[in-house]
Amino acid sequence: MPLGTLRPSPLVEQATQRLREQIAAGHWPVGGKLPGETTLAKELGVGRSTVREALRALAGAGLVRSRHGAGVFVIATEPAEDWPTRLRRAAVTDVYEVRMGVEVQAARLAAARRTPEDVTALRAAVEGRRAAATADDAAFVEADIALHAAVVTAAHNPVLSDLFTEFVPVLREGLIAVLDLTSLRETDPGTGDHAHAGLVEAVVAGDPETAAAVLEAELQSTLRLLREGSAEGA
Repeated sequence: MPLGTLRPSPLVEQATQRLREQIAAGHWPVGGKLPGETTLAKELGVGRSTVREALRALAGAGLVRSRHGAGVFVIATEPAEDWPTRLRRAAVTDVYEVRMGVEVQAARLAAARRTPEDVTALRAAVEGRRAAATADDAAFVEADIALHAAVVTAAHNPVLSDLFTEFVPVLREGLIAVLDLTSLRETDPGTGDHAHAGLVEAVVAGDPETAAAVLEAELQSTLRLLREGSAEGA
């Protein structure tokens, strides 16, 4: 099947798309070797540099891999999902289990590394969560997440912060669902206030193990509710 000469426009994007279509159609099967740059450039009607950039894009999508001295080989027919996409598709309980590992470690680090600015932010976050007790579930969840984000920020580890940020959309959805399925806030509008205040005070006091223990217990409690909700909805 000839590739066909490309129209003038963003050539790298066109070349990438054309090659991706051929790979998806099985023209070059998984494990198969692509033609050389010169051959591809001739079939596509572009320069070798355009082909080279297109192959880099395909490699970044997880479709091909270059083997030094051997050429470029197909390793998948569908692009690899990026991390945010995989999180959106994951079960919220699975995400929560990973969240626990991230946040419990962040709490330990926060207790050791918090600055006066962090202390101010943490105490403000506790008050913000309390104030949101009279708001709707969505606003309350936002205030809850803001407090947890403040703890992660106080850990001063950008990797932990980035991981937590990636989790937030899934966590928001899961927490709102839990509050919707339970009557927690009907009897206790600021549910979890004591535990969250204890977490912040442990961080402020520089007590890593207490901070970690309080947070783990709180997250375990929420995880149980998520699992019960998943079981009821099955």
